[in-house]
Amino acid sequence: METQFSRTERILGREFTQKLSNCSVAIFGIGGVGGYVMEALVRSGIGCIDIVDNDTVALSNLNRQIIATHSSVGKNKVDAAEKRAKDINPEIIVNKHNVFYLPDSEYAFDFQSFDYIVDAIDTVSAKLDLIEKAQEYGVPIISAMGCGNRFDPTKLVVTDIYNTEMDPLAKVMRKELKKRGVKKLKVVYSTEEPLKTVDFDESCCDAASLTQEMQSVKTRAKSVPGSTAFVPSAAGLIIASQVAFDLTEELRK
Repeated sequence: METQFSRTERILGREFTQKLSNCSVAIFGIGGVGGYVMEALVRSGIGCIDIVDNDTVALSNLNRQIIATHSSVGKNKVDAAEKRAKDINPEIIVNKHNVFYLPDSEYAFDFQSFDYIVDAIDTVSAKLDLIEKAQEYGVPIISAMGCGNRFDPTKLVVTDIYNTEMDPLAKVMRKELKKRGVKKLKVVYSTEEPLKTVDFDESCCDAASLTQEMQSVKTRAKSVPGSTAFVPSAAGLIIASQVAFDLTEELRK
């Protein structure tokens, strides 16, 4: 009998989807990368996901974030993500956490309940703390490095953090993780040299006619990187494949 996972099972076997259906994955950050991680895992039959993000869907997210549509603009990302996940697989368990993960946060996560953790957040201090927590509790983790200001998804690779180069975020992470005694970390990063951003062009309109979103983009232009639909999505799909591969490793022994 055909099911929604039949095509996956034709090449990976029913044991693959059965194994994933009993696994729980926490995705920290449901943006350009994390949204595609969720998408692929849900479509592959993952049984439970915890999604962590305190942001709302913005107009500027439409160019790259799979949960972003005109109808979801202004909604909490975790709500939009849950709706999408349930539309794909009504049986999936979705635990929403509309919070911004920070070190020493009063918000408590049950790390021991996770079979795998995905770090798709941007803040360095939060990434470092999450990685340390994962290692403290013995939970596998994979971390996304910088995907902004890149255009070529074929430059993405899976490697250890200490093998990275060309990535400013990875450089900071290497230094800080070494200080903390973290000896290894699986990451997805781009070997593409970051592109230079183009200044915001307001020549076609005056300040009064700018939308609130456009003004926000202009204000944050110096600190917010550019992005495309290509690299974050590809990074998310690569991360999801690594998670699924690692969780089902025993099936290939």
